[in-house]
Amino acid sequence: MRIGHGYDVHRLVPGRKLILGGVEIPHHLGLLGHSDADVAAHALMDALLGAAALGDIGQHFPDNDPAYAGSDSLVLLGKVMDLLAREGWRVENVDVTILAQKPKLMPHIPQMRQNFSRAMGLPVTAISVKATTEERLGFTGAEQGIAAHAVALIETLDR
Repeated sequence: MRIGHGYDVHRLVPGRKLILGGVEIPHHLGLLGHSDADVAAHALMDALLGAAALGDIGQHFPDNDPAYAGSDSLVLLGKVMDLLAREGWRVENVDVTILAQKPKLMPHIPQMRQNFSRAMGLPVTAISVKATTEERLGFTGAEQGIAAHAVALIETLDR
């Protein structure tokens, strides 16, 4: 068994959609990025890749490659899952924490879990998603950006 940790952050800006865990969340600001800037999915992908010692999402999906402009991060998550399977790994469970002052995310968490479940081919019971504010501290507390942490537990397929 191996564990991996992922972290991602994107700046909040006007004129972009706010996508978290594959859910479009109504908000007057969205996340700036080359793809859909889904920090939750990006942190999750980095946790999975890190657990398998397969690099990071920048290595597999570079932000200077036009092929990934505007990409749906759930599609990229599916590609990460395919890569892990080819390398002999299976995912046991994942845990994602989103750090955002606003908007309130609790109503959207069940759909995020469902989206990750579908993209990863795992039961929803293997997917944890949580959200927290930082009590108005730091860049997330000042509503300048949103960050996410994720951990993933993987094991070899031959066990």
